[in-house]
Amino acid sequence: MSIGYTTLGSGEEKILVLHGWFGDYAVWEPTFNSLDKETFTYVFMDYRGYGKSIDIAGDYSMSEIASDSNSLVNELGWENFHVVGHSMGGMAIQRLILDMDDRKRIKSSVAIDPVPACGAQLDDESWALFEGAIKNDENRYNILNFTTGNRNSAQWLNYMVERSHASTTESAYAGYLNAWVKENFVEETKGLETPFLVCIGEHDLAFSKEAMEGTYLAWLPNSQLEIIANAGHYPMQEAPVNLATVMETFIKKNI
Repeated sequence: MSIGYTTLGSGEEKILVLHGWFGDYAVWEPTFNSLDKETFTYVFMDYRGYGKSIDIAGDYSMSEIASDSNSLVNELGWENFHVVGHSMGGMAIQRLILDMDDRKRIKSSVAIDPVPACGAQLDDESWALFEGAIKNDENRYNILNFTTGNRNSAQWLNYMVERSHASTTESAYAGYLNAWVKENFVEETKGLETPFLVCIGEHDLAFSKEAMEGTYLAWLPNSQLEIIANAGHYPMQEAPVNLATVMETFIKKNI
């Protein structure tokens, strides 16, 4: 079994990118023209049940994402690299660092509108909304609309709902929901020294500045926060040039 991935660029510095819950690597495509492909080689991995890995079954856990990520970078022969994770991918990059034999192989991390290491820990009403999204497109639409600030077009929201179906299996979608909501490895995460940039869209109603200050910035000593203007939970879709610039500026400081 080889996990699916997409490569962009040919630079000496390597970057592994982990996507979120709603869709595969293609959510990043609006940034592609803004990425420095001479300095960096980007590898966008698809989790089991998503995108180029859609036919690979699994247990759909953070540990599995970390294991598949570790196997992939080893297969690619990467000695050192940077890692970027969006939403539940932000939670996964922490699990990856924790599970590495040598954590210093990861030179820096960028977590974008990320789920913290404690999981989302949803209340009953929120859990019903998200669990219902496994079967119900209206729930998917409402989640997307809320997390991007109730401000984006119906055409884009419907496109994202359609992509969420086309790029994942229902079993993976359900399995990863349990992972990013209910897993909790905070005590392991506290004190990780990897440089972290935490980015959140200014209109993300799910992940606020205060929430990041109480989690990532409180637990990770080498972390800093950046607010992405004119974006909600999907800055790679809503403000791709800005996100790419902020992300690469940080990574270049950690080469």
